[in-house]
Order: sequence, then structure tokens, then C-alpha cells
Amino acid sequence: MSDAIREFQIDIPSSVLEDLDARLAMTRYPEKEPVDDWSQGIPLEYVQDIATHWRSSYDWKACEARLNQYPHHMTEISGVDIHFMHIRSPEPDARPLIMTHGWPGSIVEFLDVIGPLTNPVAHGADSKDAYHLVIPSLPGYGFSGKPAETGWNAEKIAETWNVLMKRLGYDRYFAQGGDWGALVTSAIGVQNLGACAGIHINLVVVGAPPPEVMQSPTPEEQASLVHFAGYQTEGSGYAEIQKTKPQTLGYGLADSPVGQMAWIMEKFQGWSDGARSPDDSFDRDRLLDNVMIYWLNNAGASSARLYRESFGNPNVDPVTMPAGCSIFPNEIMTPSRRWAEHRFKNLQYWGEPDRGGHFAALEVPELFLSEVRSCFGQMEL
Repeated sequence: MSDAIREFQIDIPSSVLEDLDARLAMTRYPEKEPVDDWSQGIPLEYVQDIATHWRSSYDWKACEARLNQYPHHMTEISGVDIHFMHIRSPEPDARPLIMTHGWPGSIVEFLDVIGPLTNPVAHGADSKDAYHLVIPSLPGYGFSGKPAETGWNAEKIAETWNVLMKRLGYDRYFAQGGDWGALVTSAIGVQNLGACAGIHINLVVVGAPPPEVMQSPTPEEQASLVHFAGYQTEGSGYAEIQKTKPQTLGYGLADSPVGQMAWIMEKFQGWSDGARSPDDSFDRDRLLDNVMIYWLNNAGASSARLYRESFGNPNVDPVTMPAGCSIFPNEIMTPSRRWAEHRFKNLQYWGEPDRGGHFAALEVPELFLSEVRSCFGQMEL
């Protein structure tokens, strides 16, 4: 195994894009759903509209150019190639920060916050809020390699990120994440290997409610419990499939771009902050950019395997390092601060923005930026 950091540039061959166009043209659709909402899944009319836009108007090369304006690299860790963007700030006192996406997201989620975080002065903020950013693709996701062996759970990825940051010369750093990125970031906090100075997460996984919450929940805690129960009964089927039979699911996602798109796009409606359709909260070209990261890398099955590795038994061990949590209103889990403090023993920041959902960096980037800055602004490197 080599410790080398290799330069990488995204360059998708035209033949791959031509194959995508042909597959889109030959899509066979199911019949229309017998309801007039999203309760049975993503509606036929919306899927056909997006597929038409994908063929006729969407421009992958524009996304490729936007991504390639930043430095991309590869490095091998534990036998797997890890892809990451590494954007250094022009500010000499900038602090290192690794930011991790989840499913069904990608590095695309962070595009609107890279500039303000690395060069805050150019975006009307203070130089003290500058960060050197490392934005990796999870193993099995995006342009990273696909593990050929089991064992690549959130804890192993956390260890891998620590190796990555130290390999880049960062002996002290901060870590941030949402969705799987939050579980990886929380695992960095649990492991506390000495290099990470603090974490911030925007999906707060805390385990079972403590006795005081169950015995005398506040109205907000009652609403949180009801909200999560609704997710478990109506919204978690995707996770059960990915946790149990990711390979079987993968055949359909590998063969059908519309199938891959629908599997992903549905979540940008259900996990947004009240959107009737994803277009209400997100730019559809940006959503297709994200879908393309999965399609072009044939990552339907390999991304799903992380559920098999980690989802059945999430680590909720205590975190003693400095931590910050942001609870966006329509997140999957919205625990109270007293609930979170049972796990995060050194909780230095708690934020409750008034808008946003699961994909906060993409849906409400200005609020996401404020939360990250407010959290790490209180922590010493």
C-alpha cells in the first residue's frame, strides 16, 4: 500500500453519456400511482418530467467543470482508493475541517458552502471563519473505490478519515457531517484518537431516550418521538432493503438511470422542509448532479452496503470531546438538548435553526454556514 496523494480530475467519457441517453430513451415506466400525493412513493408524472429534463436540458459537463475548479485527489487507505477534494484557504490562520456527506447525498451537497468557508472575506464574512476543507467521498460512493470486503462500517471510515487528515499534514482538525457523515463524525468523537479537536453534526443520533424524557417528555420531545415513529413506519423501507439485501437492489439501480434517479430523488421531497416536490426546495439540475454522481460511478449497490455494515447496530457510545449539534426542523431525528447530552458529554454548541431539513447544506446553505461557524467558533484547535 502506498501513502501517495495522487491528483485526480473528473473526466467522464462521451460514450458513458451516450449510453445514459439511450437508456433514458428506452425507459419502461410503471402505471400511474392510484393516489394524488407522494404517500406511495415518487409520482409517475414527476419522474417523467425529470427524465425529460435530464435528456433535453441537463448538462453534466457544467457540473463536471464546477467540480473540477477545485483540487481533487486520490489516496489508498486500507486497500481502498479514497477520493477527496482538498481546498486550502488563502487565510494563513485557517483551521482544517473534514466534511462528510451521507446517502443519498454526495460531495455536490457542499458546493454552495465551499467558497464561504475557505474564503470568508470574499463572501462578506470574517477571516477568523476560514477553513481548509477536506471533502471526501465515502467508500463505495462517488469517485472513491468500492470495498471488496466486509467491515467498512462508520467506525472504520472514521479511522480512515483520521489517517487521511494526518496524511495531509493536519495533526489537529475539526470534523463535520450529516446523515452517514454524522455517524462517521460521531465515531471520530467516540474514538478520540488525539487529532480531532471537535465535531459538529446535523443528524444527531443519540440512542434510546433517557428515563427523564420517557417519564416526563416536554411537548417538543413528544413531537420528536411521534415524528421519528412516523419515519419508522412510513419512511424507513429504503433503509431496511439497503440494510438486508443491497446486492439485489443494486441490479435495478445499476441498469436503470430512471430507477436510480427515483430511488434518490424521493428523499429530497420527504426529507426537505415541507416541500411538495423537490423543486420547491432545490434546483433540479443540482439534484441531477447528485444523481449523476451515483449513476456514473455505478454506486447503487456499493453505497447501499454501508447500511448493511452499520445500520443495524449504530454506535451510540459516549462522546467526550467538544461537540456541537444543529437540529434542523424537518430532520429525521430531532432529539432535545437534554436527550443529546446523555451521549455528548462535552456539548459546547446547540443550534435549532428555524428552516431546513436533512440536506441542510444544499437546502439552506446560509443557515448551515451559520451553524458551522457558530459551533467551531467556540472551540479551540
